[in-house]
This record gives sequence, structure tokens and C-alpha cells, in this order.
Amino acid sequence: MLRGLPPQPAFALQASAGRLDRPDEADYNRPVRRVKRKKLSQNGGCHPQTKFGGAAARAMAPPSNIAWGWHPRSSGSAKRGNVTGAPPIGKIVCGDLLEVLPEWPAECVDLVFADPPFNIGYEYDTYRDDLAPPDYLRWTEQWLDACLRVLKPDGTLWIAIGDEYAAELRVMMRPRATLRNWVIWRYTFGQCCKGKFNRGHAHLFYFVKDKKHFTFNADAVRVPSDRQLKYDDARANPKGKLPDDVWTFSRVCGTFKERVGWHPCQMPVRLLERIILACSKPGDLVLDPFAGSGTTLVAAARLSRRWTGVELSEQYADRATKRVREALASDFKVSARGS
Repeated sequence: MLRGLPPQPAFALQASAGRLDRPDEADYNRPVRRVKRKKLSQNGGCHPQTKFGGAAARAMAPPSNIAWGWHPRSSGSAKRGNVTGAPPIGKIVCGDLLEVLPEWPAECVDLVFADPPFNIGYEYDTYRDDLAPPDYLRWTEQWLDACLRVLKPDGTLWIAIGDEYAAELRVMMRPRATLRNWVIWRYTFGQCCKGKFNRGHAHLFYFVKDKKHFTFNADAVRVPSDRQLKYDDARANPKGKLPDDVWTFSRVCGTFKERVGWHPCQMPVRLLERIILACSKPGDLVLDPFAGSGTTLVAAARLSRRWTGVELSEQYADRATKRVREALASDFKVSARGS
């Protein structure tokens, strides 16, 4: 839940193995933590698909002095789970990251990639994406601190964010970590706008805890340079050059084979492979605190990194874990080149 704010519906986490006793889970195993639910209090949340706006918002929203949590579920409880000790390697913990990460030891993760909801009204299956800006920013500070606590002193934190809160996030992080790059992910198949320029990018912040001690594998992510491709210049580095800070990778569109279909936001595996290759070593532990569709975990597993994730949605946690298993069982070729 949001620290310092009135309790919000969350999950009580319990270690469990095997299958959930739910008929709609019959098609796949559940290798994640089991969630124990209790009845919501009267003012504890809202239907996850409810849309708020205008007079309806004022009529249905809670009083202005009560901040909504990030996870207003149709059912749940505000108790902290018993997922304690070391992070569960090769598993996704189903729960609220503000409840899960404090149970882990400090400085136990090598690389964190965080792709939080952008607070722009997307319809996820279990939580709302339209918090009031002050509440969203307060929650952002809390999950940032939770991630930084479990990050090793020489660890790396990447954050994906949209235009709406990129500037605020940069200011928040100024006293917390060192910015190495503010990468622009330029994607093809961007949004089509009628009254303004089309948006075709997102922001990727690259932070380290210690500006002198961190992992960066330059040769693992080099791309061919213009000296090599266009000019046949003898001065060109035969290994290629490091990518610029504007990366071009296509969005994962609905018609793409890579698209999973059950999650509204999915990043391309190639983009995550570039980050993981550059900023971690084989055997390092990679954490995605918003596991979502599982892209970070797929890339980490393919690249022989240990991985762990946290995800609020039971459905997404189940399916993301299944996706990682399927990716490891299939043939693949690492291609983090992009441009």
C-alpha cells in the first residue's frame, strides 16, 4: 500500500506450489505465489474497469483527503504476506511490490528494469491507471525507494516512462542515484494524432547507484557504424560503435508474432536484451518489479541471467511465467542490435 496513506486493498502473500483451485486456470500451471483474499471494506476500492471523469468522478471518488492506493481490487486484503528471505529465483511473486520488496534482504539485486503504469488511463485487469497526479508521484517515490533498497551498491536501475511524468521522475532521482543516460526509445508504428504531432517515443532512464562502480559491457551491444557501412573508412572500429542515446525499435503491434495479446503494454524483447547485455553479467540477478507481460524476464532467462519478478495481477503473473517457460523451450537468437 502507499506508505503514510490510508490502507488500500492489497494482497496477503503466501508461499505455495502447484495449481490454484480455480476452474479458469485449468489450462496452465501456476508457478507463482498464491494470493489469499478477504472481503473489501466498504470504502476500500473500486471496480478495476471503472472509468472516472467529470461529475461522475466527483460523485464516485473518495474525499479529497483520502488517497487511493495503486491497487483498488474488487477483492483483497491489506495484510502483508509472508514471502520473506531471499528473492525467489525464477519465479514471479504475485502481490504489491511495496509489500513484497521490503521483505527481501537489502542489496540483493544486480539489475532492476521498471516499466510502471504511466498513469494515462490504460485498462489493466486489476488496477486503475488514472490516479490523481500527487498520488501517482507519491507512489512513484515509494516504489523507487523500494527498488533502490534491494539494488546492490554497484547495481543498475532502468526506468521506462512516458512524457507525462518523465521530468518529475528525473527530479525525484537526482538525490537518489546517478543518471548515466536519458535514452529516447523511438518506435515505429507510433500513435496517430489529429491535432498535434504524432508521438513516437518513450523515455528510458539509465541510473547507477555508484557512479564509479557498475557493470557496462560495451562490446556486447555494439552496432555497425557509418564508417563501416557507408564510407568504408579504415579508421572504423571493426567491432562497431556503441549505440547512440536514441534507440529505434518497433513497438510490439497486435499483428506481430511476438505479441502476447493478454496484456495492454508489451515491450520488445530486443530492447530488453540490449539493456541486460550491457548492464549485467551472466548469473546476475535481474528484477522486474512490474513483471506485466514478462518481457524482461524472458530476455533475462535467454541471456543466462537469474531472474525474479513482482506482479499485482494473478492473471499476468501466471501467463508471464508460462511465457518465460515457452521462450526457454524454443530456439532463439539474441538480436539486440536495433539502431
